[in-house]
Amino acid sequence: MNCFCCSGKTFSTCCEPFIFQQKNPTTPEQLMRSRYSAFCKEQADYLVNTHWPIQPESITQINNTIKTTKWSGLKIVASPQPLNDEGIVEFVAFFEENGTQQLHEKSRFKKIDDRWFYVDGKHLPPIKLNRNDACFCGSGKKQKKCHGI
Repeated sequence: MNCFCCSGKTFSTCCEPFIFQQKNPTTPEQLMRSRYSAFCKEQADYLVNTHWPIQPESITQINNTIKTTKWSGLKIVASPQPLNDEGIVEFVAFFEENGTQQLHEKSRFKKIDDRWFYVDGKHLPPIKLNRNDACFCGSGKKQKKCHGI
């Protein structure tokens, strides 16, 4: 089965070992991708355990999002090399809610005791999708033939 994070790898060789704590992500991008897959697989514990600092309202938001959102694809926009145990990943997560919507965010990550954690994110305006681009869902089809954009 293809990984939910649209990496082109199988779930078992991509995000699954992180989500089920067989190993830790070594980059902010790996953590970002595995967190996206955890939302798709409804693995709230992983999301809570990789969020720093975790607040009660964050746990509530994670649980509500898992219950109400159908994720349909992930696009990494930028993932520069981390500096001084801090990293940034800009991504767009696509979801279905009255048609296709997107969450465009620049996320901050911090490495603590050799583990990466999601800190927070700044929401950005939606990106423009072109009909002839590859579809965000990872199907390999063009947007116009897949999700109809």
